[in-house]
Amino acid sequence: MSYMAEYERWLSFYDLDGRLKADLIAVHGNDDEIRSRFGCDLVFGTGGLRGTMGAGTNRMNIYTVRRASRGFGNYIVSLGKEAMDRGVVIAYDCRNNGKRFAMETALTMCALGIHVRLFDALRPTPELSFAIRDFGAIGGVNITASHNPKEYNGYKAYFEDGAQLSGDQADFILGEMQKVDPLKVEVMAEDEAKEKGLLEIIGEETDARYLARVLAEKLPLGELKPEAKQLSIVYTPFHGTGYKLVPEIFKALGANVYYVEEQMVPDGDFPTVKSPNPEEKEGFTLGLQLAKKVNADLIIATDPDADRVGVAALNGDQVTLFTGNQMAALLLDFMIEVQKEAGIMPANPAVVSTIVSSKMPAKICAENGVAYFEVLTGFKYIGEMMEKFKNEGSYSYFFGFEESYGYLKGDYARDKDSLVASMLIAQMAMYNKNKNRNLVQALEILYKRYGYFEEKTVSFKIEAVIPQQRMDEIMKGLRGDVPATIGGKKVIEFRDYKEHITKDLITGKEGVTTLPTSDVLYYVFEDGTHVVIRPSGTEPKVKAYFLTSGENRFDCHSKIEVYSEIFGKLLK
Repeated sequence: MSYMAEYERWLSFYDLDGRLKADLIAVHGNDDEIRSRFGCDLVFGTGGLRGTMGAGTNRMNIYTVRRASRGFGNYIVSLGKEAMDRGVVIAYDCRNNGKRFAMETALTMCALGIHVRLFDALRPTPELSFAIRDFGAIGGVNITASHNPKEYNGYKAYFEDGAQLSGDQADFILGEMQKVDPLKVEVMAEDEAKEKGLLEIIGEETDARYLARVLAEKLPLGELKPEAKQLSIVYTPFHGTGYKLVPEIFKALGANVYYVEEQMVPDGDFPTVKSPNPEEKEGFTLGLQLAKKVNADLIIATDPDADRVGVAALNGDQVTLFTGNQMAALLLDFMIEVQKEAGIMPANPAVVSTIVSSKMPAKICAENGVAYFEVLTGFKYIGEMMEKFKNEGSYSYFFGFEESYGYLKGDYARDKDSLVASMLIAQMAMYNKNKNRNLVQALEILYKRYGYFEEKTVSFKIEAVIPQQRMDEIMKGLRGDVPATIGGKKVIEFRDYKEHITKDLITGKEGVTTLPTSDVLYYVFEDGTHVVIRPSGTEPKVKAYFLTSGENRFDCHSKIEVYSEIFGKLLK
């Protein structure tokens, strides 16, 4: 069916949601906009769905949510009655339509006879991961678009281990979705679902178990000076789900906390920030104003679904916004040092990160007798390694992180967790304050000990009616014969994770990648710079990761500038 015919079919559907119908009427006659909405479906992958909200098969709305839920539900039904009875856990964050999409998901599952536990209000993503494992559920769904702009929402699907779906599972669900007309998916009435015992509302009891498990990861710091115990923190949840539970973590530590009150109110319009992203300095504006007023040591910000955390530190009049890689290195070194001091380092400890993260943590691990593993981008791959360690009895999971400000200590969840990260960051600041230094100074100590590292991620926005097609064209253009030099820089190693190819350009030796299939290209240059290229799975962007090391900060920064210019020309 053509995109225009599908548009007309939706527009004439007798039971179409009134707001969506008005949305379709508003774009009548705009061919590009109609093609954007109906020229393809939202892509369902291992991360579920994510897109702008509105009417159309390529938008987030109650019909695309129902369709995804029917596909996921069919997968659960295929696993048998026991899986259906174990059921799913459903959560949502502060996004507009979050509560409604969560209920639509629940009632679609209930219509298939699947037991559903639905949170009574917005909750952090990591709590959903914990709850799936805690209840012994077969899976779960979280309605969230993480740090995307306010126009977005998303649908994250999880399996019984608390991690997001595997590729095979996502493919099965996509196949089931393609059999379903989004306008004709059956949903059960809410009252009927409750009467039949299929819909169960959960809340504070789950919070209590989750918080207890997070607090169990607290590290023994020994006796601290009074001024170290009274660490001063400014906290903001960027209008998101951290507003309720993160403060409980700080209270348990006894830290002195000030809250950015304007941003403590959940709001899917994010009225006080351009983007609710803890990676961007602009979002810290109000927090910095408060921090300077109260002379705080740190500003801690969690994103809307509270799985990621950003940190800024005041050092006199200077403000340092730590990158995710810098914070990972600091946390890793701190955890090793404290646990060695306390004599509680586990046997065969292992750290898991991603191929786009800094190489500094690998060096920290190597010099401290800790195994280090790299996986593809996405915390689900870290979760898979955690499960592998557990099943094999090979390593003790010690710490996992992504460069995109996501960290996890502990095996209670299989997703990054800003609550445990916020707790460890506060403890780390206390520990360093006890030694009369701040986190900026602590980072400089790491650089002097392990060498200088700097990283930068550049996102190249794709301007096209169907962005995915253009991204595919760009990646296809980069494949093929690997040049000996790019922009005058000598390539010594190349990996293509989609074609499972590795090539040593010095010896000519070829091999195969050992990680799952992914549309990722990886270049290693003679000067030690690593460049990784991949299309975003959630936004119309191609991302380039520049990972450098050098004799000093200037050396690293210069390399990033050079390689950014080189690849900027290739990715237009």
